[in-house]
Amino acid sequence: LTKNKIFLFGGLLLMSSIQHTKKIALIDCNSFYVSCERLFNPKIRRKPVVVLSNNDGCIISRSNEAKALGIKMGEPYFKAKDIILKNKVEVFSSNYSLYGDLSRRVMRTLKRFNTEIEVYSIDEAFIDLSNFPDSEVEKVGREIRETVLQWTGIPTSIGIAKTKTLSKIANHIAKKKQSGVTSLIGIENLDPILEKIEINDVWGVGRQLTKFYRKNGIYNAKQLKNKSNTWIKKCSNVLSSRTAMELRGVPCINLETTQTKRKSCVVSRSFGKRIEKFQELKEAVANYCLNASEKIRSESLVAKAITVFVRTSPFQRDYGYYSNSKTIDFPIATNNSIETVKTAVLILESIFKNGYRYQKAGVMLTGLRNDDGRKNLFSSEKDEKIKSLMRSIDNTNYRYGRSTLSLASAGVHKKWNMRRQYSSKIDTADFYCLPTIRTT
Repeated sequence: LTKNKIFLFGGLLLMSSIQHTKKIALIDCNSFYVSCERLFNPKIRRKPVVVLSNNDGCIISRSNEAKALGIKMGEPYFKAKDIILKNKVEVFSSNYSLYGDLSRRVMRTLKRFNTEIEVYSIDEAFIDLSNFPDSEVEKVGREIRETVLQWTGIPTSIGIAKTKTLSKIANHIAKKKQSGVTSLIGIENLDPILEKIEINDVWGVGRQLTKFYRKNGIYNAKQLKNKSNTWIKKCSNVLSSRTAMELRGVPCINLETTQTKRKSCVVSRSFGKRIEKFQELKEAVANYCLNASEKIRSESLVAKAITVFVRTSPFQRDYGYYSNSKTIDFPIATNNSIETVKTAVLILESIFKNGYRYQKAGVMLTGLRNDDGRKNLFSSEKDEKIKSLMRSIDNTNYRYGRSTLSLASAGVHKKWNMRRQYSSKIDTADFYCLPTIRTT
């Protein structure tokens, strides 16, 4: 940020510019999925907890107690099952509607401190604290952390620095501190800190780049920072050069505070069990269409085309492998659930083959653009009634939970649904899921 001061000297107008240090804070929710489950179940707050991915496949979130037992991130559940049973680890199936709702609450709370916020992921956000003096940023960080915990119940770690890359490193350090807040603002020499950060822990350095750096004698953030730009540009790419500049305290990656609207929308799931019947596959595709249509309506978008794809498991060749997809353009761009389901079923009829055990299906709405609400030559009174119906369905489902109102083609029993054996079944839209407090 630059503020200009104007001075009148000897009849001349002089302008001086005072550069203020950029201060970027990264707020990261600690073991976010686990924290969401603990919020509604205080009994497990001191116990080891893990959350599983779709179909209870892999471990995607761990409490500190679970990490201490040696349970690895991304490890298949069946491999860690012995450790989990032996140590009485609490296990939960993923509940993305709960996590999404609590994420939105955290982000709304952060906007209390600055509306200029970049939502980086479901559990991370960058916020600009440049308006606060250097001496106060750590105090502001503690206030943010306390407010988020009080208002949402979610614990966070906060790293503050001059650049986004350095704030990531500060956050990495903050996770190991009791205060949960680390500020690198005002520290002239960061080399002793950067020397302790392994190269694979630097933001933007992936697995392949880590191998490349280590091959060339770069093992930590300090070594990358002090490497010449000429060598980095010649041997790597511009993104690596930006990372090195950010480690030197030069901002190269701006905050993306305005969210660009999506160009496509995909809803896809692996089934809880293999599907052989067309009717069950039709129900699944219809459900995915309803979810996709609801998503684009929430962003005031319409779709030009729809793609449906199906496939069997590539690892079970006993029944043969089959994969297919097909795309159809809508006559008029739409976000009407009835129209998308009708078209998707037509596609499914053309690509479905008997004799296969289907493992996965999905739909993709493409050519998304803003719904300007204008009428065209083919508009009718029926279209307005359908729009009103869609609004009613969306409002009802928002208030009482997804699929409260649905289409008959989406089915009722849904035996093909994802495996969620350990689901906590917590729904923030359900009054009966609220915690109960007993007083004496």
